[in-house]
Amino acid sequence: MEDSSFDDELEALEQAAEGMEDSGEDMSDLAKELAQEMKDAENPFDVSSEGELPKNLELLLDVPLVVSIRLGSVSMPIKDLLRLNKGSLVELEKEADDPLEIYVNDRLLAYGEVVMIKDKLGIRITDIVSLKERLENLR
Repeated sequence: MEDSSFDDELEALEQAAEGMEDSGEDMSDLAKELAQEMKDAENPFDVSSEGELPKNLELLLDVPLVVSIRLGSVSMPIKDLLRLNKGSLVELEKEADDPLEIYVNDRLLAYGEVVMIKDKLGIRITDIVSLKERLENLR
C-alpha cells in the first residue's frame, strides 16, 4: 500500500471517529483505537523470523467468510417474475463494461472484472473500496 493512500485512509478513520463522537455513537472509541493501532503498526501482517504470524492475526485466519460477486440487479413486479421460464432474458441495470461488485459478508469490499481461468470463471480485482467508505457502511 502506498504511504499517501495509507495516510489518507488513516485520516478518514480519525475523522470518522470524530464524527461518531459528535453524534454520540458507541463506536467512536473503537475507531480511535483502530486508528492508533494503524499508526503504531509498521506492518501488522509481518511474519516473524520463525515464519509465524502474530497470534492476534492467526486467530482470524480460519474464520469463514461469504464472498459473493454481484453481476447486477433489477426490480420487477411479481407478475413479471411469475412469467419467467427457461430461456427468459432478464435485463440488468448495469452496463456490460461496468465493474462487478465484490461483497464479503454482504458488505461491499471491492470491484472487479470477469476473467476466464482455463474453463472456469474468475474475477480480477480492479479497485478496493476505501477505508472511509467501509466505515460509513458500518453505520
